[in-house]
Amino acid sequence: MDLTVIKTIFRIPMTILSNLFVRYHALPSLIFRIMMWFKRHRRGVKVEHVDCDGYRFSYFTRGQPGPRPSMLMLHGFSLDKNIWLNTIQLFPRNLHLICLDMPGHGETTRLLGESYTAAAQTKRIHQFVEAIGLSKKPFHLVGMSMGGMVAGVYAAQYPSEISSLSLLCPAGLKYPTENEFFMRLKELIQAKNPEDTTLIPVTDKQGKHLFKLCLHRPNIVNTQLLKGYLDDRRPHKMFFITCFLDVSSAKSRYSLHDNMSKIKAPTQIIWGRSDKVFDSSGAEVLATAIPISQVHMLDKCGHFIAFERPKKSAKLILEFYNSVCDKAETKKVA
Repeated sequence: MDLTVIKTIFRIPMTILSNLFVRYHALPSLIFRIMMWFKRHRRGVKVEHVDCDGYRFSYFTRGQPGPRPSMLMLHGFSLDKNIWLNTIQLFPRNLHLICLDMPGHGETTRLLGESYTAAAQTKRIHQFVEAIGLSKKPFHLVGMSMGGMVAGVYAAQYPSEISSLSLLCPAGLKYPTENEFFMRLKELIQAKNPEDTTLIPVTDKQGKHLFKLCLHRPNIVNTQLLKGYLDDRRPHKMFFITCFLDVSSAKSRYSLHDNMSKIKAPTQIIWGRSDKVFDSSGAEVLATAIPISQVHMLDKCGHFIAFERPKKSAKLILEFYNSVCDKAETKKVA
């Protein structure tokens, strides 16, 4: 079938769904899933699963391993691998790409009795990396928010496996002053009913508070997409409470800060200047501790970089990835 015809077939239902999306200001879980399904096909990703000792990981993959490093992408708390679909749109199709559902998230196994501290999640990610053979040669690791904390800890604990590292507004750092997020975190820890919180919203009102906290300028499109994620996670609210309390516990909360000086791989740090969740001053904290690092600050961008600035962040990640690869290839020739 002609490529133009195929694109037209996909574009018509996407246009209809987009119009419904904007017109009715609502994105029920079913429509959200349909839109994600179409996006997956347009990006050319394939959903794969791998089982390890009774634990199943779910992930997107595109391209095949080649001479250049593969890329593994880790999303943030309560999101899933779909969050990267707009970002990877600019990546070349021949780049071997893997977007993983983090432990307990998306279609990866969800266990209430398991630990979800940064250390425990890092161990699970390493299990996944070995299971699919990704550790056979160094790869580029990308992590955002909670995924950024885990990515940083991973790079510190398994330095021989990481060729380069991109951290997008990562969690896990110490700050001299507390921002709104950490004040809300204290409220959650001390709350008699942890379900009643903006950080793990269940109601639409709580969701609106979360959007204001995480987005520089909420608009119809990005708030409706976030509502889609909220609709999907409501049935699993007890898991997300467990996960959040584990990852923000005393022994886990500063895991990246405690490990950042051990990171030896070339590292890129991307942060939104308007981030109200993790203060953007964390970028300089990381850059000071990591020997080979560079910082990119994004204007008019809050915490959810993949929602608000997917193209800009994709461009930065790709440029950094290529520069590290080019230097490695030049060194080999010399």
